[in-house]
Amino acid sequence: MSFLDIRARTAFRPLGTNLSFNFGHSSKRLCPVKPTIRNYATPPIKYRFPSSAGDGYQRFKSSANQSFYMSKRLWIFTATGVVIYGGYYVTHLEKVPISGRVRFMSITPKQEEAMAVMAYNDVMRQFHNRILPPNHPYTLFVKRVAKRLVQVSGMEDLKWEFYVIDSPERNAFVLPGGKVFVFTGILPIVKNEDGMAAVLGHEIAHQLARHSAEKVSVTKIIFVMMLTLQLFGIDTSFLFNQFTLNYLMMSPFSRKCETEADVIGLQLMAQACFEPRESLEVWRRMSAIDKNEPPQFLSTHPSHKNRVERLAQEMPNALQKREDGDCSSEMRVFADMFRDARVRW
Repeated sequence: MSFLDIRARTAFRPLGTNLSFNFGHSSKRLCPVKPTIRNYATPPIKYRFPSSAGDGYQRFKSSANQSFYMSKRLWIFTATGVVIYGGYYVTHLEKVPISGRVRFMSITPKQEEAMAVMAYNDVMRQFHNRILPPNHPYTLFVKRVAKRLVQVSGMEDLKWEFYVIDSPERNAFVLPGGKVFVFTGILPIVKNEDGMAAVLGHEIAHQLARHSAEKVSVTKIIFVMMLTLQLFGIDTSFLFNQFTLNYLMMSPFSRKCETEADVIGLQLMAQACFEPRESLEVWRRMSAIDKNEPPQFLSTHPSHKNRVERLAQEMPNALQKREDGDCSSEMRVFADMFRDARVRW
C-alpha cells in the first residue's frame, strides 16, 4: 500500500459550470391603447432589410455566418495548447526502474518528500503511543529483513526508517522518503523472514518506483483535461464525477501500481537471496483469513487471487535471478560481516 492510498486519497470534485444564459429579452405587458385614426397623404414607408447578397450594411457579418467552433482563432488556440501540453508531457516521460514501464512524471523527489512531511507527522501523532521501541524484537526482526532488501534496491543513500505499530490491522505502508510502517497484525501472516521480505519488498518497491509521485502526476493530467473542456464550455460533470474518477480512473491505476510493486518486490526478494516462492504463501494465507474481501473493481488493490496468479507468472524469472546470484548461506553471512566491518571502519 502506497502513501496516497493511506494518507492522501485524492477525491476530485467536478468543476462543472452552472452558468445560465438568457438569449431572449423579457418584455413587459403594456396596457392596450385605443388607436387614433389618422389620414396620411402618402402611403407608409416600407422598410426593406438588406439582403445577404451584399447590397446593404450587415453588422457583425463574419460572426453571424461563422460558427465559433470553426473560427480560425479557436484552431490556433487549440493547436498552440496541443503543442505546449504535448511537449510538456513528452519531456516528462520516464521508465520505471526494473519493470521498464514508461510513465508520465512531473513531480521531483524533493517535491514528493515535501508533500509527505504532513502525512508523516499525522501518522506519528496517530500512532505515537503504539510504535514499538527500536530494541523491540519485532522491530529488530523487521529491520534485519529490510536491511538486505535495501542493499539490493540501489537506494542505500536514502534515509530509511522502519517502524512497527502495535495494532491488529493486517497492513503495511510506505511514505515517500523511505518511511515504512508495519502493523503487528500482519506478523502471523508472514510467519518468517521470507514472508516479511515479501511484504517489505512490496513497500520498498513503491518507493523505488515512486508510485506516490506518479499518482499526483496523473491527477494533474486529469485536472488539465477538466479545465480544458470547461474552457470550451463543455460540462464535465457527466465525465469527471465521483464514480468515474474513483472507480474508472484512479482505482484501476492504483491496482496497476500495486501489481507492479508486487513484481518489483519479488525481484528484490530474489536478488536479496530470500525465498521468492514464500510470497505466494503469504497471499494465500491472507486470502484464507480475509473472507470479506471486496470485489476487485471496487478496491484500490488487486484481489488476493489475482496477486497469487501474477506472482506465479513472474516466479520463473525470480528463481532464475536468485540462482544467478551467490545465495549460499556461507557466502551471505560472510558478505554481511564484511559490510558491517566496512561500516565500522
